[in-house]
Amino acid sequence: MTRVDTARFLADLHELRRIGAFRTGCHRPTYSPEDMESRRWLMRKMQEVGLEPTLDGIGNVLGRHRGDGPHLLVGSHIETQNEAGWLDGALGVVAGLALARAGLPVDVVAWADEEGHYGGFLGSRSWIGDLGEDEIDRLANRFHGKKLRQALREAGLEGLPRLRMEPGRHRGFLEMHIEQGTQLESAGLQVGVVTGIVAIRQYRLVFTGMQDHAGGTTMAERRDAGLSAVRLLAEIDRHFPTVCGPRSTWTTGRIALDPGAPSIIPGRAEVLFQLRDVDEAIIARMEERLRALVQESNRREKCPCVLEPVSLSIPALCDPAMQQALADAAEALAPGAWQRMPSGAGHDAQYLARVMPAAMLFVPSIGGISHHWSEDTKEADLALGIQVLAEGAARYLAG
Repeated sequence: MTRVDTARFLADLHELRRIGAFRTGCHRPTYSPEDMESRRWLMRKMQEVGLEPTLDGIGNVLGRHRGDGPHLLVGSHIETQNEAGWLDGALGVVAGLALARAGLPVDVVAWADEEGHYGGFLGSRSWIGDLGEDEIDRLANRFHGKKLRQALREAGLEGLPRLRMEPGRHRGFLEMHIEQGTQLESAGLQVGVVTGIVAIRQYRLVFTGMQDHAGGTTMAERRDAGLSAVRLLAEIDRHFPTVCGPRSTWTTGRIALDPGAPSIIPGRAEVLFQLRDVDEAIIARMEERLRALVQESNRREKCPCVLEPVSLSIPALCDPAMQQALADAAEALAPGAWQRMPSGAGHDAQYLARVMPAAMLFVPSIGGISHHWSEDTKEADLALGIQVLAEGAARYLAG
């Protein structure tokens, strides 16, 4: 069995937790002073475990193993959502340090902006060649509007080259992560071997009505875009259970009414809506039903709706050989306390899976909470998870 210093692993996690500490969680938005401090901290840690660190022009930190391969690439991200948790992303990066410290031939990486402050998955997309300079020119922070170019300049990254993957260097990518759900905890399990990462389909639904006076316009005369939006969303929620899969999800993330005043009938409503599943056939059924429901709404309602795709990702299936190595390690170290499961969230691994074998390992989330400062995982589960990850990596490399 591969020996991992779990005490040092946990200590590193808690040390990183103090950078940008917010209540019991962290606040390290992409390219903020706290985020950049955490990247400098990581580079020092990489040097301590014998890796050669580099910070690139999009904010990626890559620590290269100095010895012979074959190598694995191991990591995740260390920026956080606003006022969020201490483990989301950070766990996978510190896990990479632990594997390097254990003597495994791994390169360790912290990707930039997985959390989407400026665009989402910027670092991993840049590394695989999927982020052009024109997109960097266009992107801005979704919270305060700062242009990405300005943020890179202020973070000291302007002018640094962007790292690209080296063909043939890596046999695969491993990412350890908290589940961000309740499946493991509810089943009393400690480890999840991920089978695939969901497709995320995001849409904008725009309803056009007639802005008018809330008192002077009778109910029969109204063209209330807000009511049309609510009625369609209720129909979606009623119909989707007949076409979805066991782990499908759909979410209304935002409803914006224009002009948004209490005494004015909204003349426009904008809805951000999202579907998720790991099975493309199920996603296709849900999309077909969504289009049919929009068509029926437009036949019935006074306020027409336009369905606009925003982003349409595809599922990423985890590599079977890497999955099996992790499963064998889990059975050896935690017999009966693990399961195979899909990921309901998006991760950098889905982009790495486009160019190399990729796999993920989950540990439980207490109460399923994530993207909130109360996010947490039992230390015993973290310690077992890193042992399973290391043993799975060793088995895959030996295979």
